[in-house]
Amino acid sequence: MGIEIREQFEVQAPVERVWPFIMDAHKVVTCMPGAQLDEVVDERTFLGTVKVKVGAITTSYKGRVQFTQIDNQAHSVQLAAEGRETGGGMAKGAMSSRLEALPGGKTGMVVEANVDLTGRIMQVGRGMIQGVVHQIFLQFVARIKAQLETPPAAPAEASAVPAESTAPAAARQAPATEAPPIRILPIILKVIWSAISNFFRRLFGRPAKPQ
Repeated sequence: MGIEIREQFEVQAPVERVWPFIMDAHKVVTCMPGAQLDEVVDERTFLGTVKVKVGAITTSYKGRVQFTQIDNQAHSVQLAAEGRETGGGMAKGAMSSRLEALPGGKTGMVVEANVDLTGRIMQVGRGMIQGVVHQIFLQFVARIKAQLETPPAAPAEASAVPAESTAPAAARQAPATEAPPIRILPIILKVIWSAISNFFRRLFGRPAKPQ
């Protein structure tokens, strides 16, 4: 089943700060619900995992993301992604995004993607998947804004940082943790409730017919 995605949003941060952020896979993956970066193959190729939870069922997509075109001057990027579900399904698609400097030091971002999905997740239907993708994207945007709209921290005083820590190496290095899965059921319920609300809003907000 093919899914088309087009989303846009604004960030209260200059494009010179937003562009390096979205080109850093380690930073972007922290904003993507359920995603985990497993390996950096090279500067344009990354391996990762996305976990999805539907009710009592948890499934994972393991795959590859590759930048196919990068234009640093135009602040635009295109990438191809492919993932295989543990249950046999697949997700494959292409995405493009571009940034635009806006007045007031803000940045606008437009994301467009075409994705082909197979597997158990498609049982919920195309319309529901579109709504779920939109809700996940809103979570992604909220996390990006939380990262970029906070002023950068001032560098610490050199005297406040010891030249060499006396703590054991195991204590200094935080253990890697797996990203929690995307909990689809609450998102689906939110999409359903939004559809019901919009239906009644249109129903009762419709002007009366002339006599």
